[in-house]
Amino acid sequence: MTAPSSREAVDLADVERAAEALLAPEVRDFVAGGSGAERTLAANRTALDATHVVPRVLTGIGTTDTRASLVGTAASLPVVVAPMAYQCLLHPDGELAAARAAAARGVPFTVSTLSSRTVEELAGTGAALWFQLYWLRDRGLVEDLLARAEDAGCQALVITVDVPVMGRRARDVRNGFALPSSVRAAHLDTGPTSDAHVRRSGSSAVADHTALAFDPTLGWRDLEWLRSRSRLPLVVKGVLDPRDAVRCVDLGADAVVVSNHGGRQFDGAPPTALALPRVVDAVGDAVEVLVDSGIRSGSDVVRVLALGARGVLLGRPVLWGLAADGERGVTRVFDLLRLELEQSLLLSGCADLSDAGRLTTHLQSDPP
Repeated sequence: MTAPSSREAVDLADVERAAEALLAPEVRDFVAGGSGAERTLAANRTALDATHVVPRVLTGIGTTDTRASLVGTAASLPVVVAPMAYQCLLHPDGELAAARAAAARGVPFTVSTLSSRTVEELAGTGAALWFQLYWLRDRGLVEDLLARAEDAGCQALVITVDVPVMGRRARDVRNGFALPSSVRAAHLDTGPTSDAHVRRSGSSAVADHTALAFDPTLGWRDLEWLRSRSRLPLVVKGVLDPRDAVRCVDLGADAVVVSNHGGRQFDGAPPTALALPRVVDAVGDAVEVLVDSGIRSGSDVVRVLALGARGVLLGRPVLWGLAADGERGVTRVFDLLRLELEQSLLLSGCADLSDAGRLTTHLQSDPP
């Protein structure tokens, strides 16, 4: 069957198929793949599919409101674009196209440390920006990135804490994946090439590069230092254990993201739909709890809102839209997600997102 174009797509799976038809196999694997045997990658979907939301009826609503405030940032949907590296792999405009689409649709956009466009360039798109930080060996560079993020007008700082080293991703290793010379980590590389560009058989050049750049000793004292160095709201991404979430609260975090990195780090970590309620119960109203990994539809968004999340970070679907049709493809992703979310809210009897947070959920294995 011929893959639809992104403009013909009726759901996010159609957008993914459109992108896959255009991408080189090794780039498709870089985006789609997970770590290890990809058990956590698969479990993210299995857990979401097993989460059933009980609709309310006779609510008398005729319209729904999808607007949200996420860590103080206004959003038209309870959605933030997740931090994702090297988007120029997918389209020549890369992050610029995705951020322009986000700006047009009122969705905040997270700039990755490994972005192939700088935070200053992305500030020019008009998008509401968050900045994501990986903990780097070069502490001077960390301080420089913090200053640049604030100077560029970023509205939140996201520290990713589940990547002391990059998970071993078998697809990339088999492919000997390396970045083309036209794509680079704009915040890290001063020249056109780095270790991320050197192809080696049986190795991922991207993993080799991050092993040199990332500091694997990131700990609680570093998080405390980071909180003291930035005035931006602090979002800690990669939390799965409720005890860690509580410690983040104690050290001044404003939000945590329940995340297993889309199944790309520890293969064996729990799916986020299972981890989310435990984290929410542990932190209560002390901080906002966001979630990512496996969100593929508006009904998925309602599921995690019912499980206690305030919003989601959307990852791979944005990349598929970018690959399929640049800015228009990403815009199509947001439009489809909005359409599905509005209908899911209406069908579940919710006038707004707070109503969704009061819905009852059942796991497939729960008794009726």
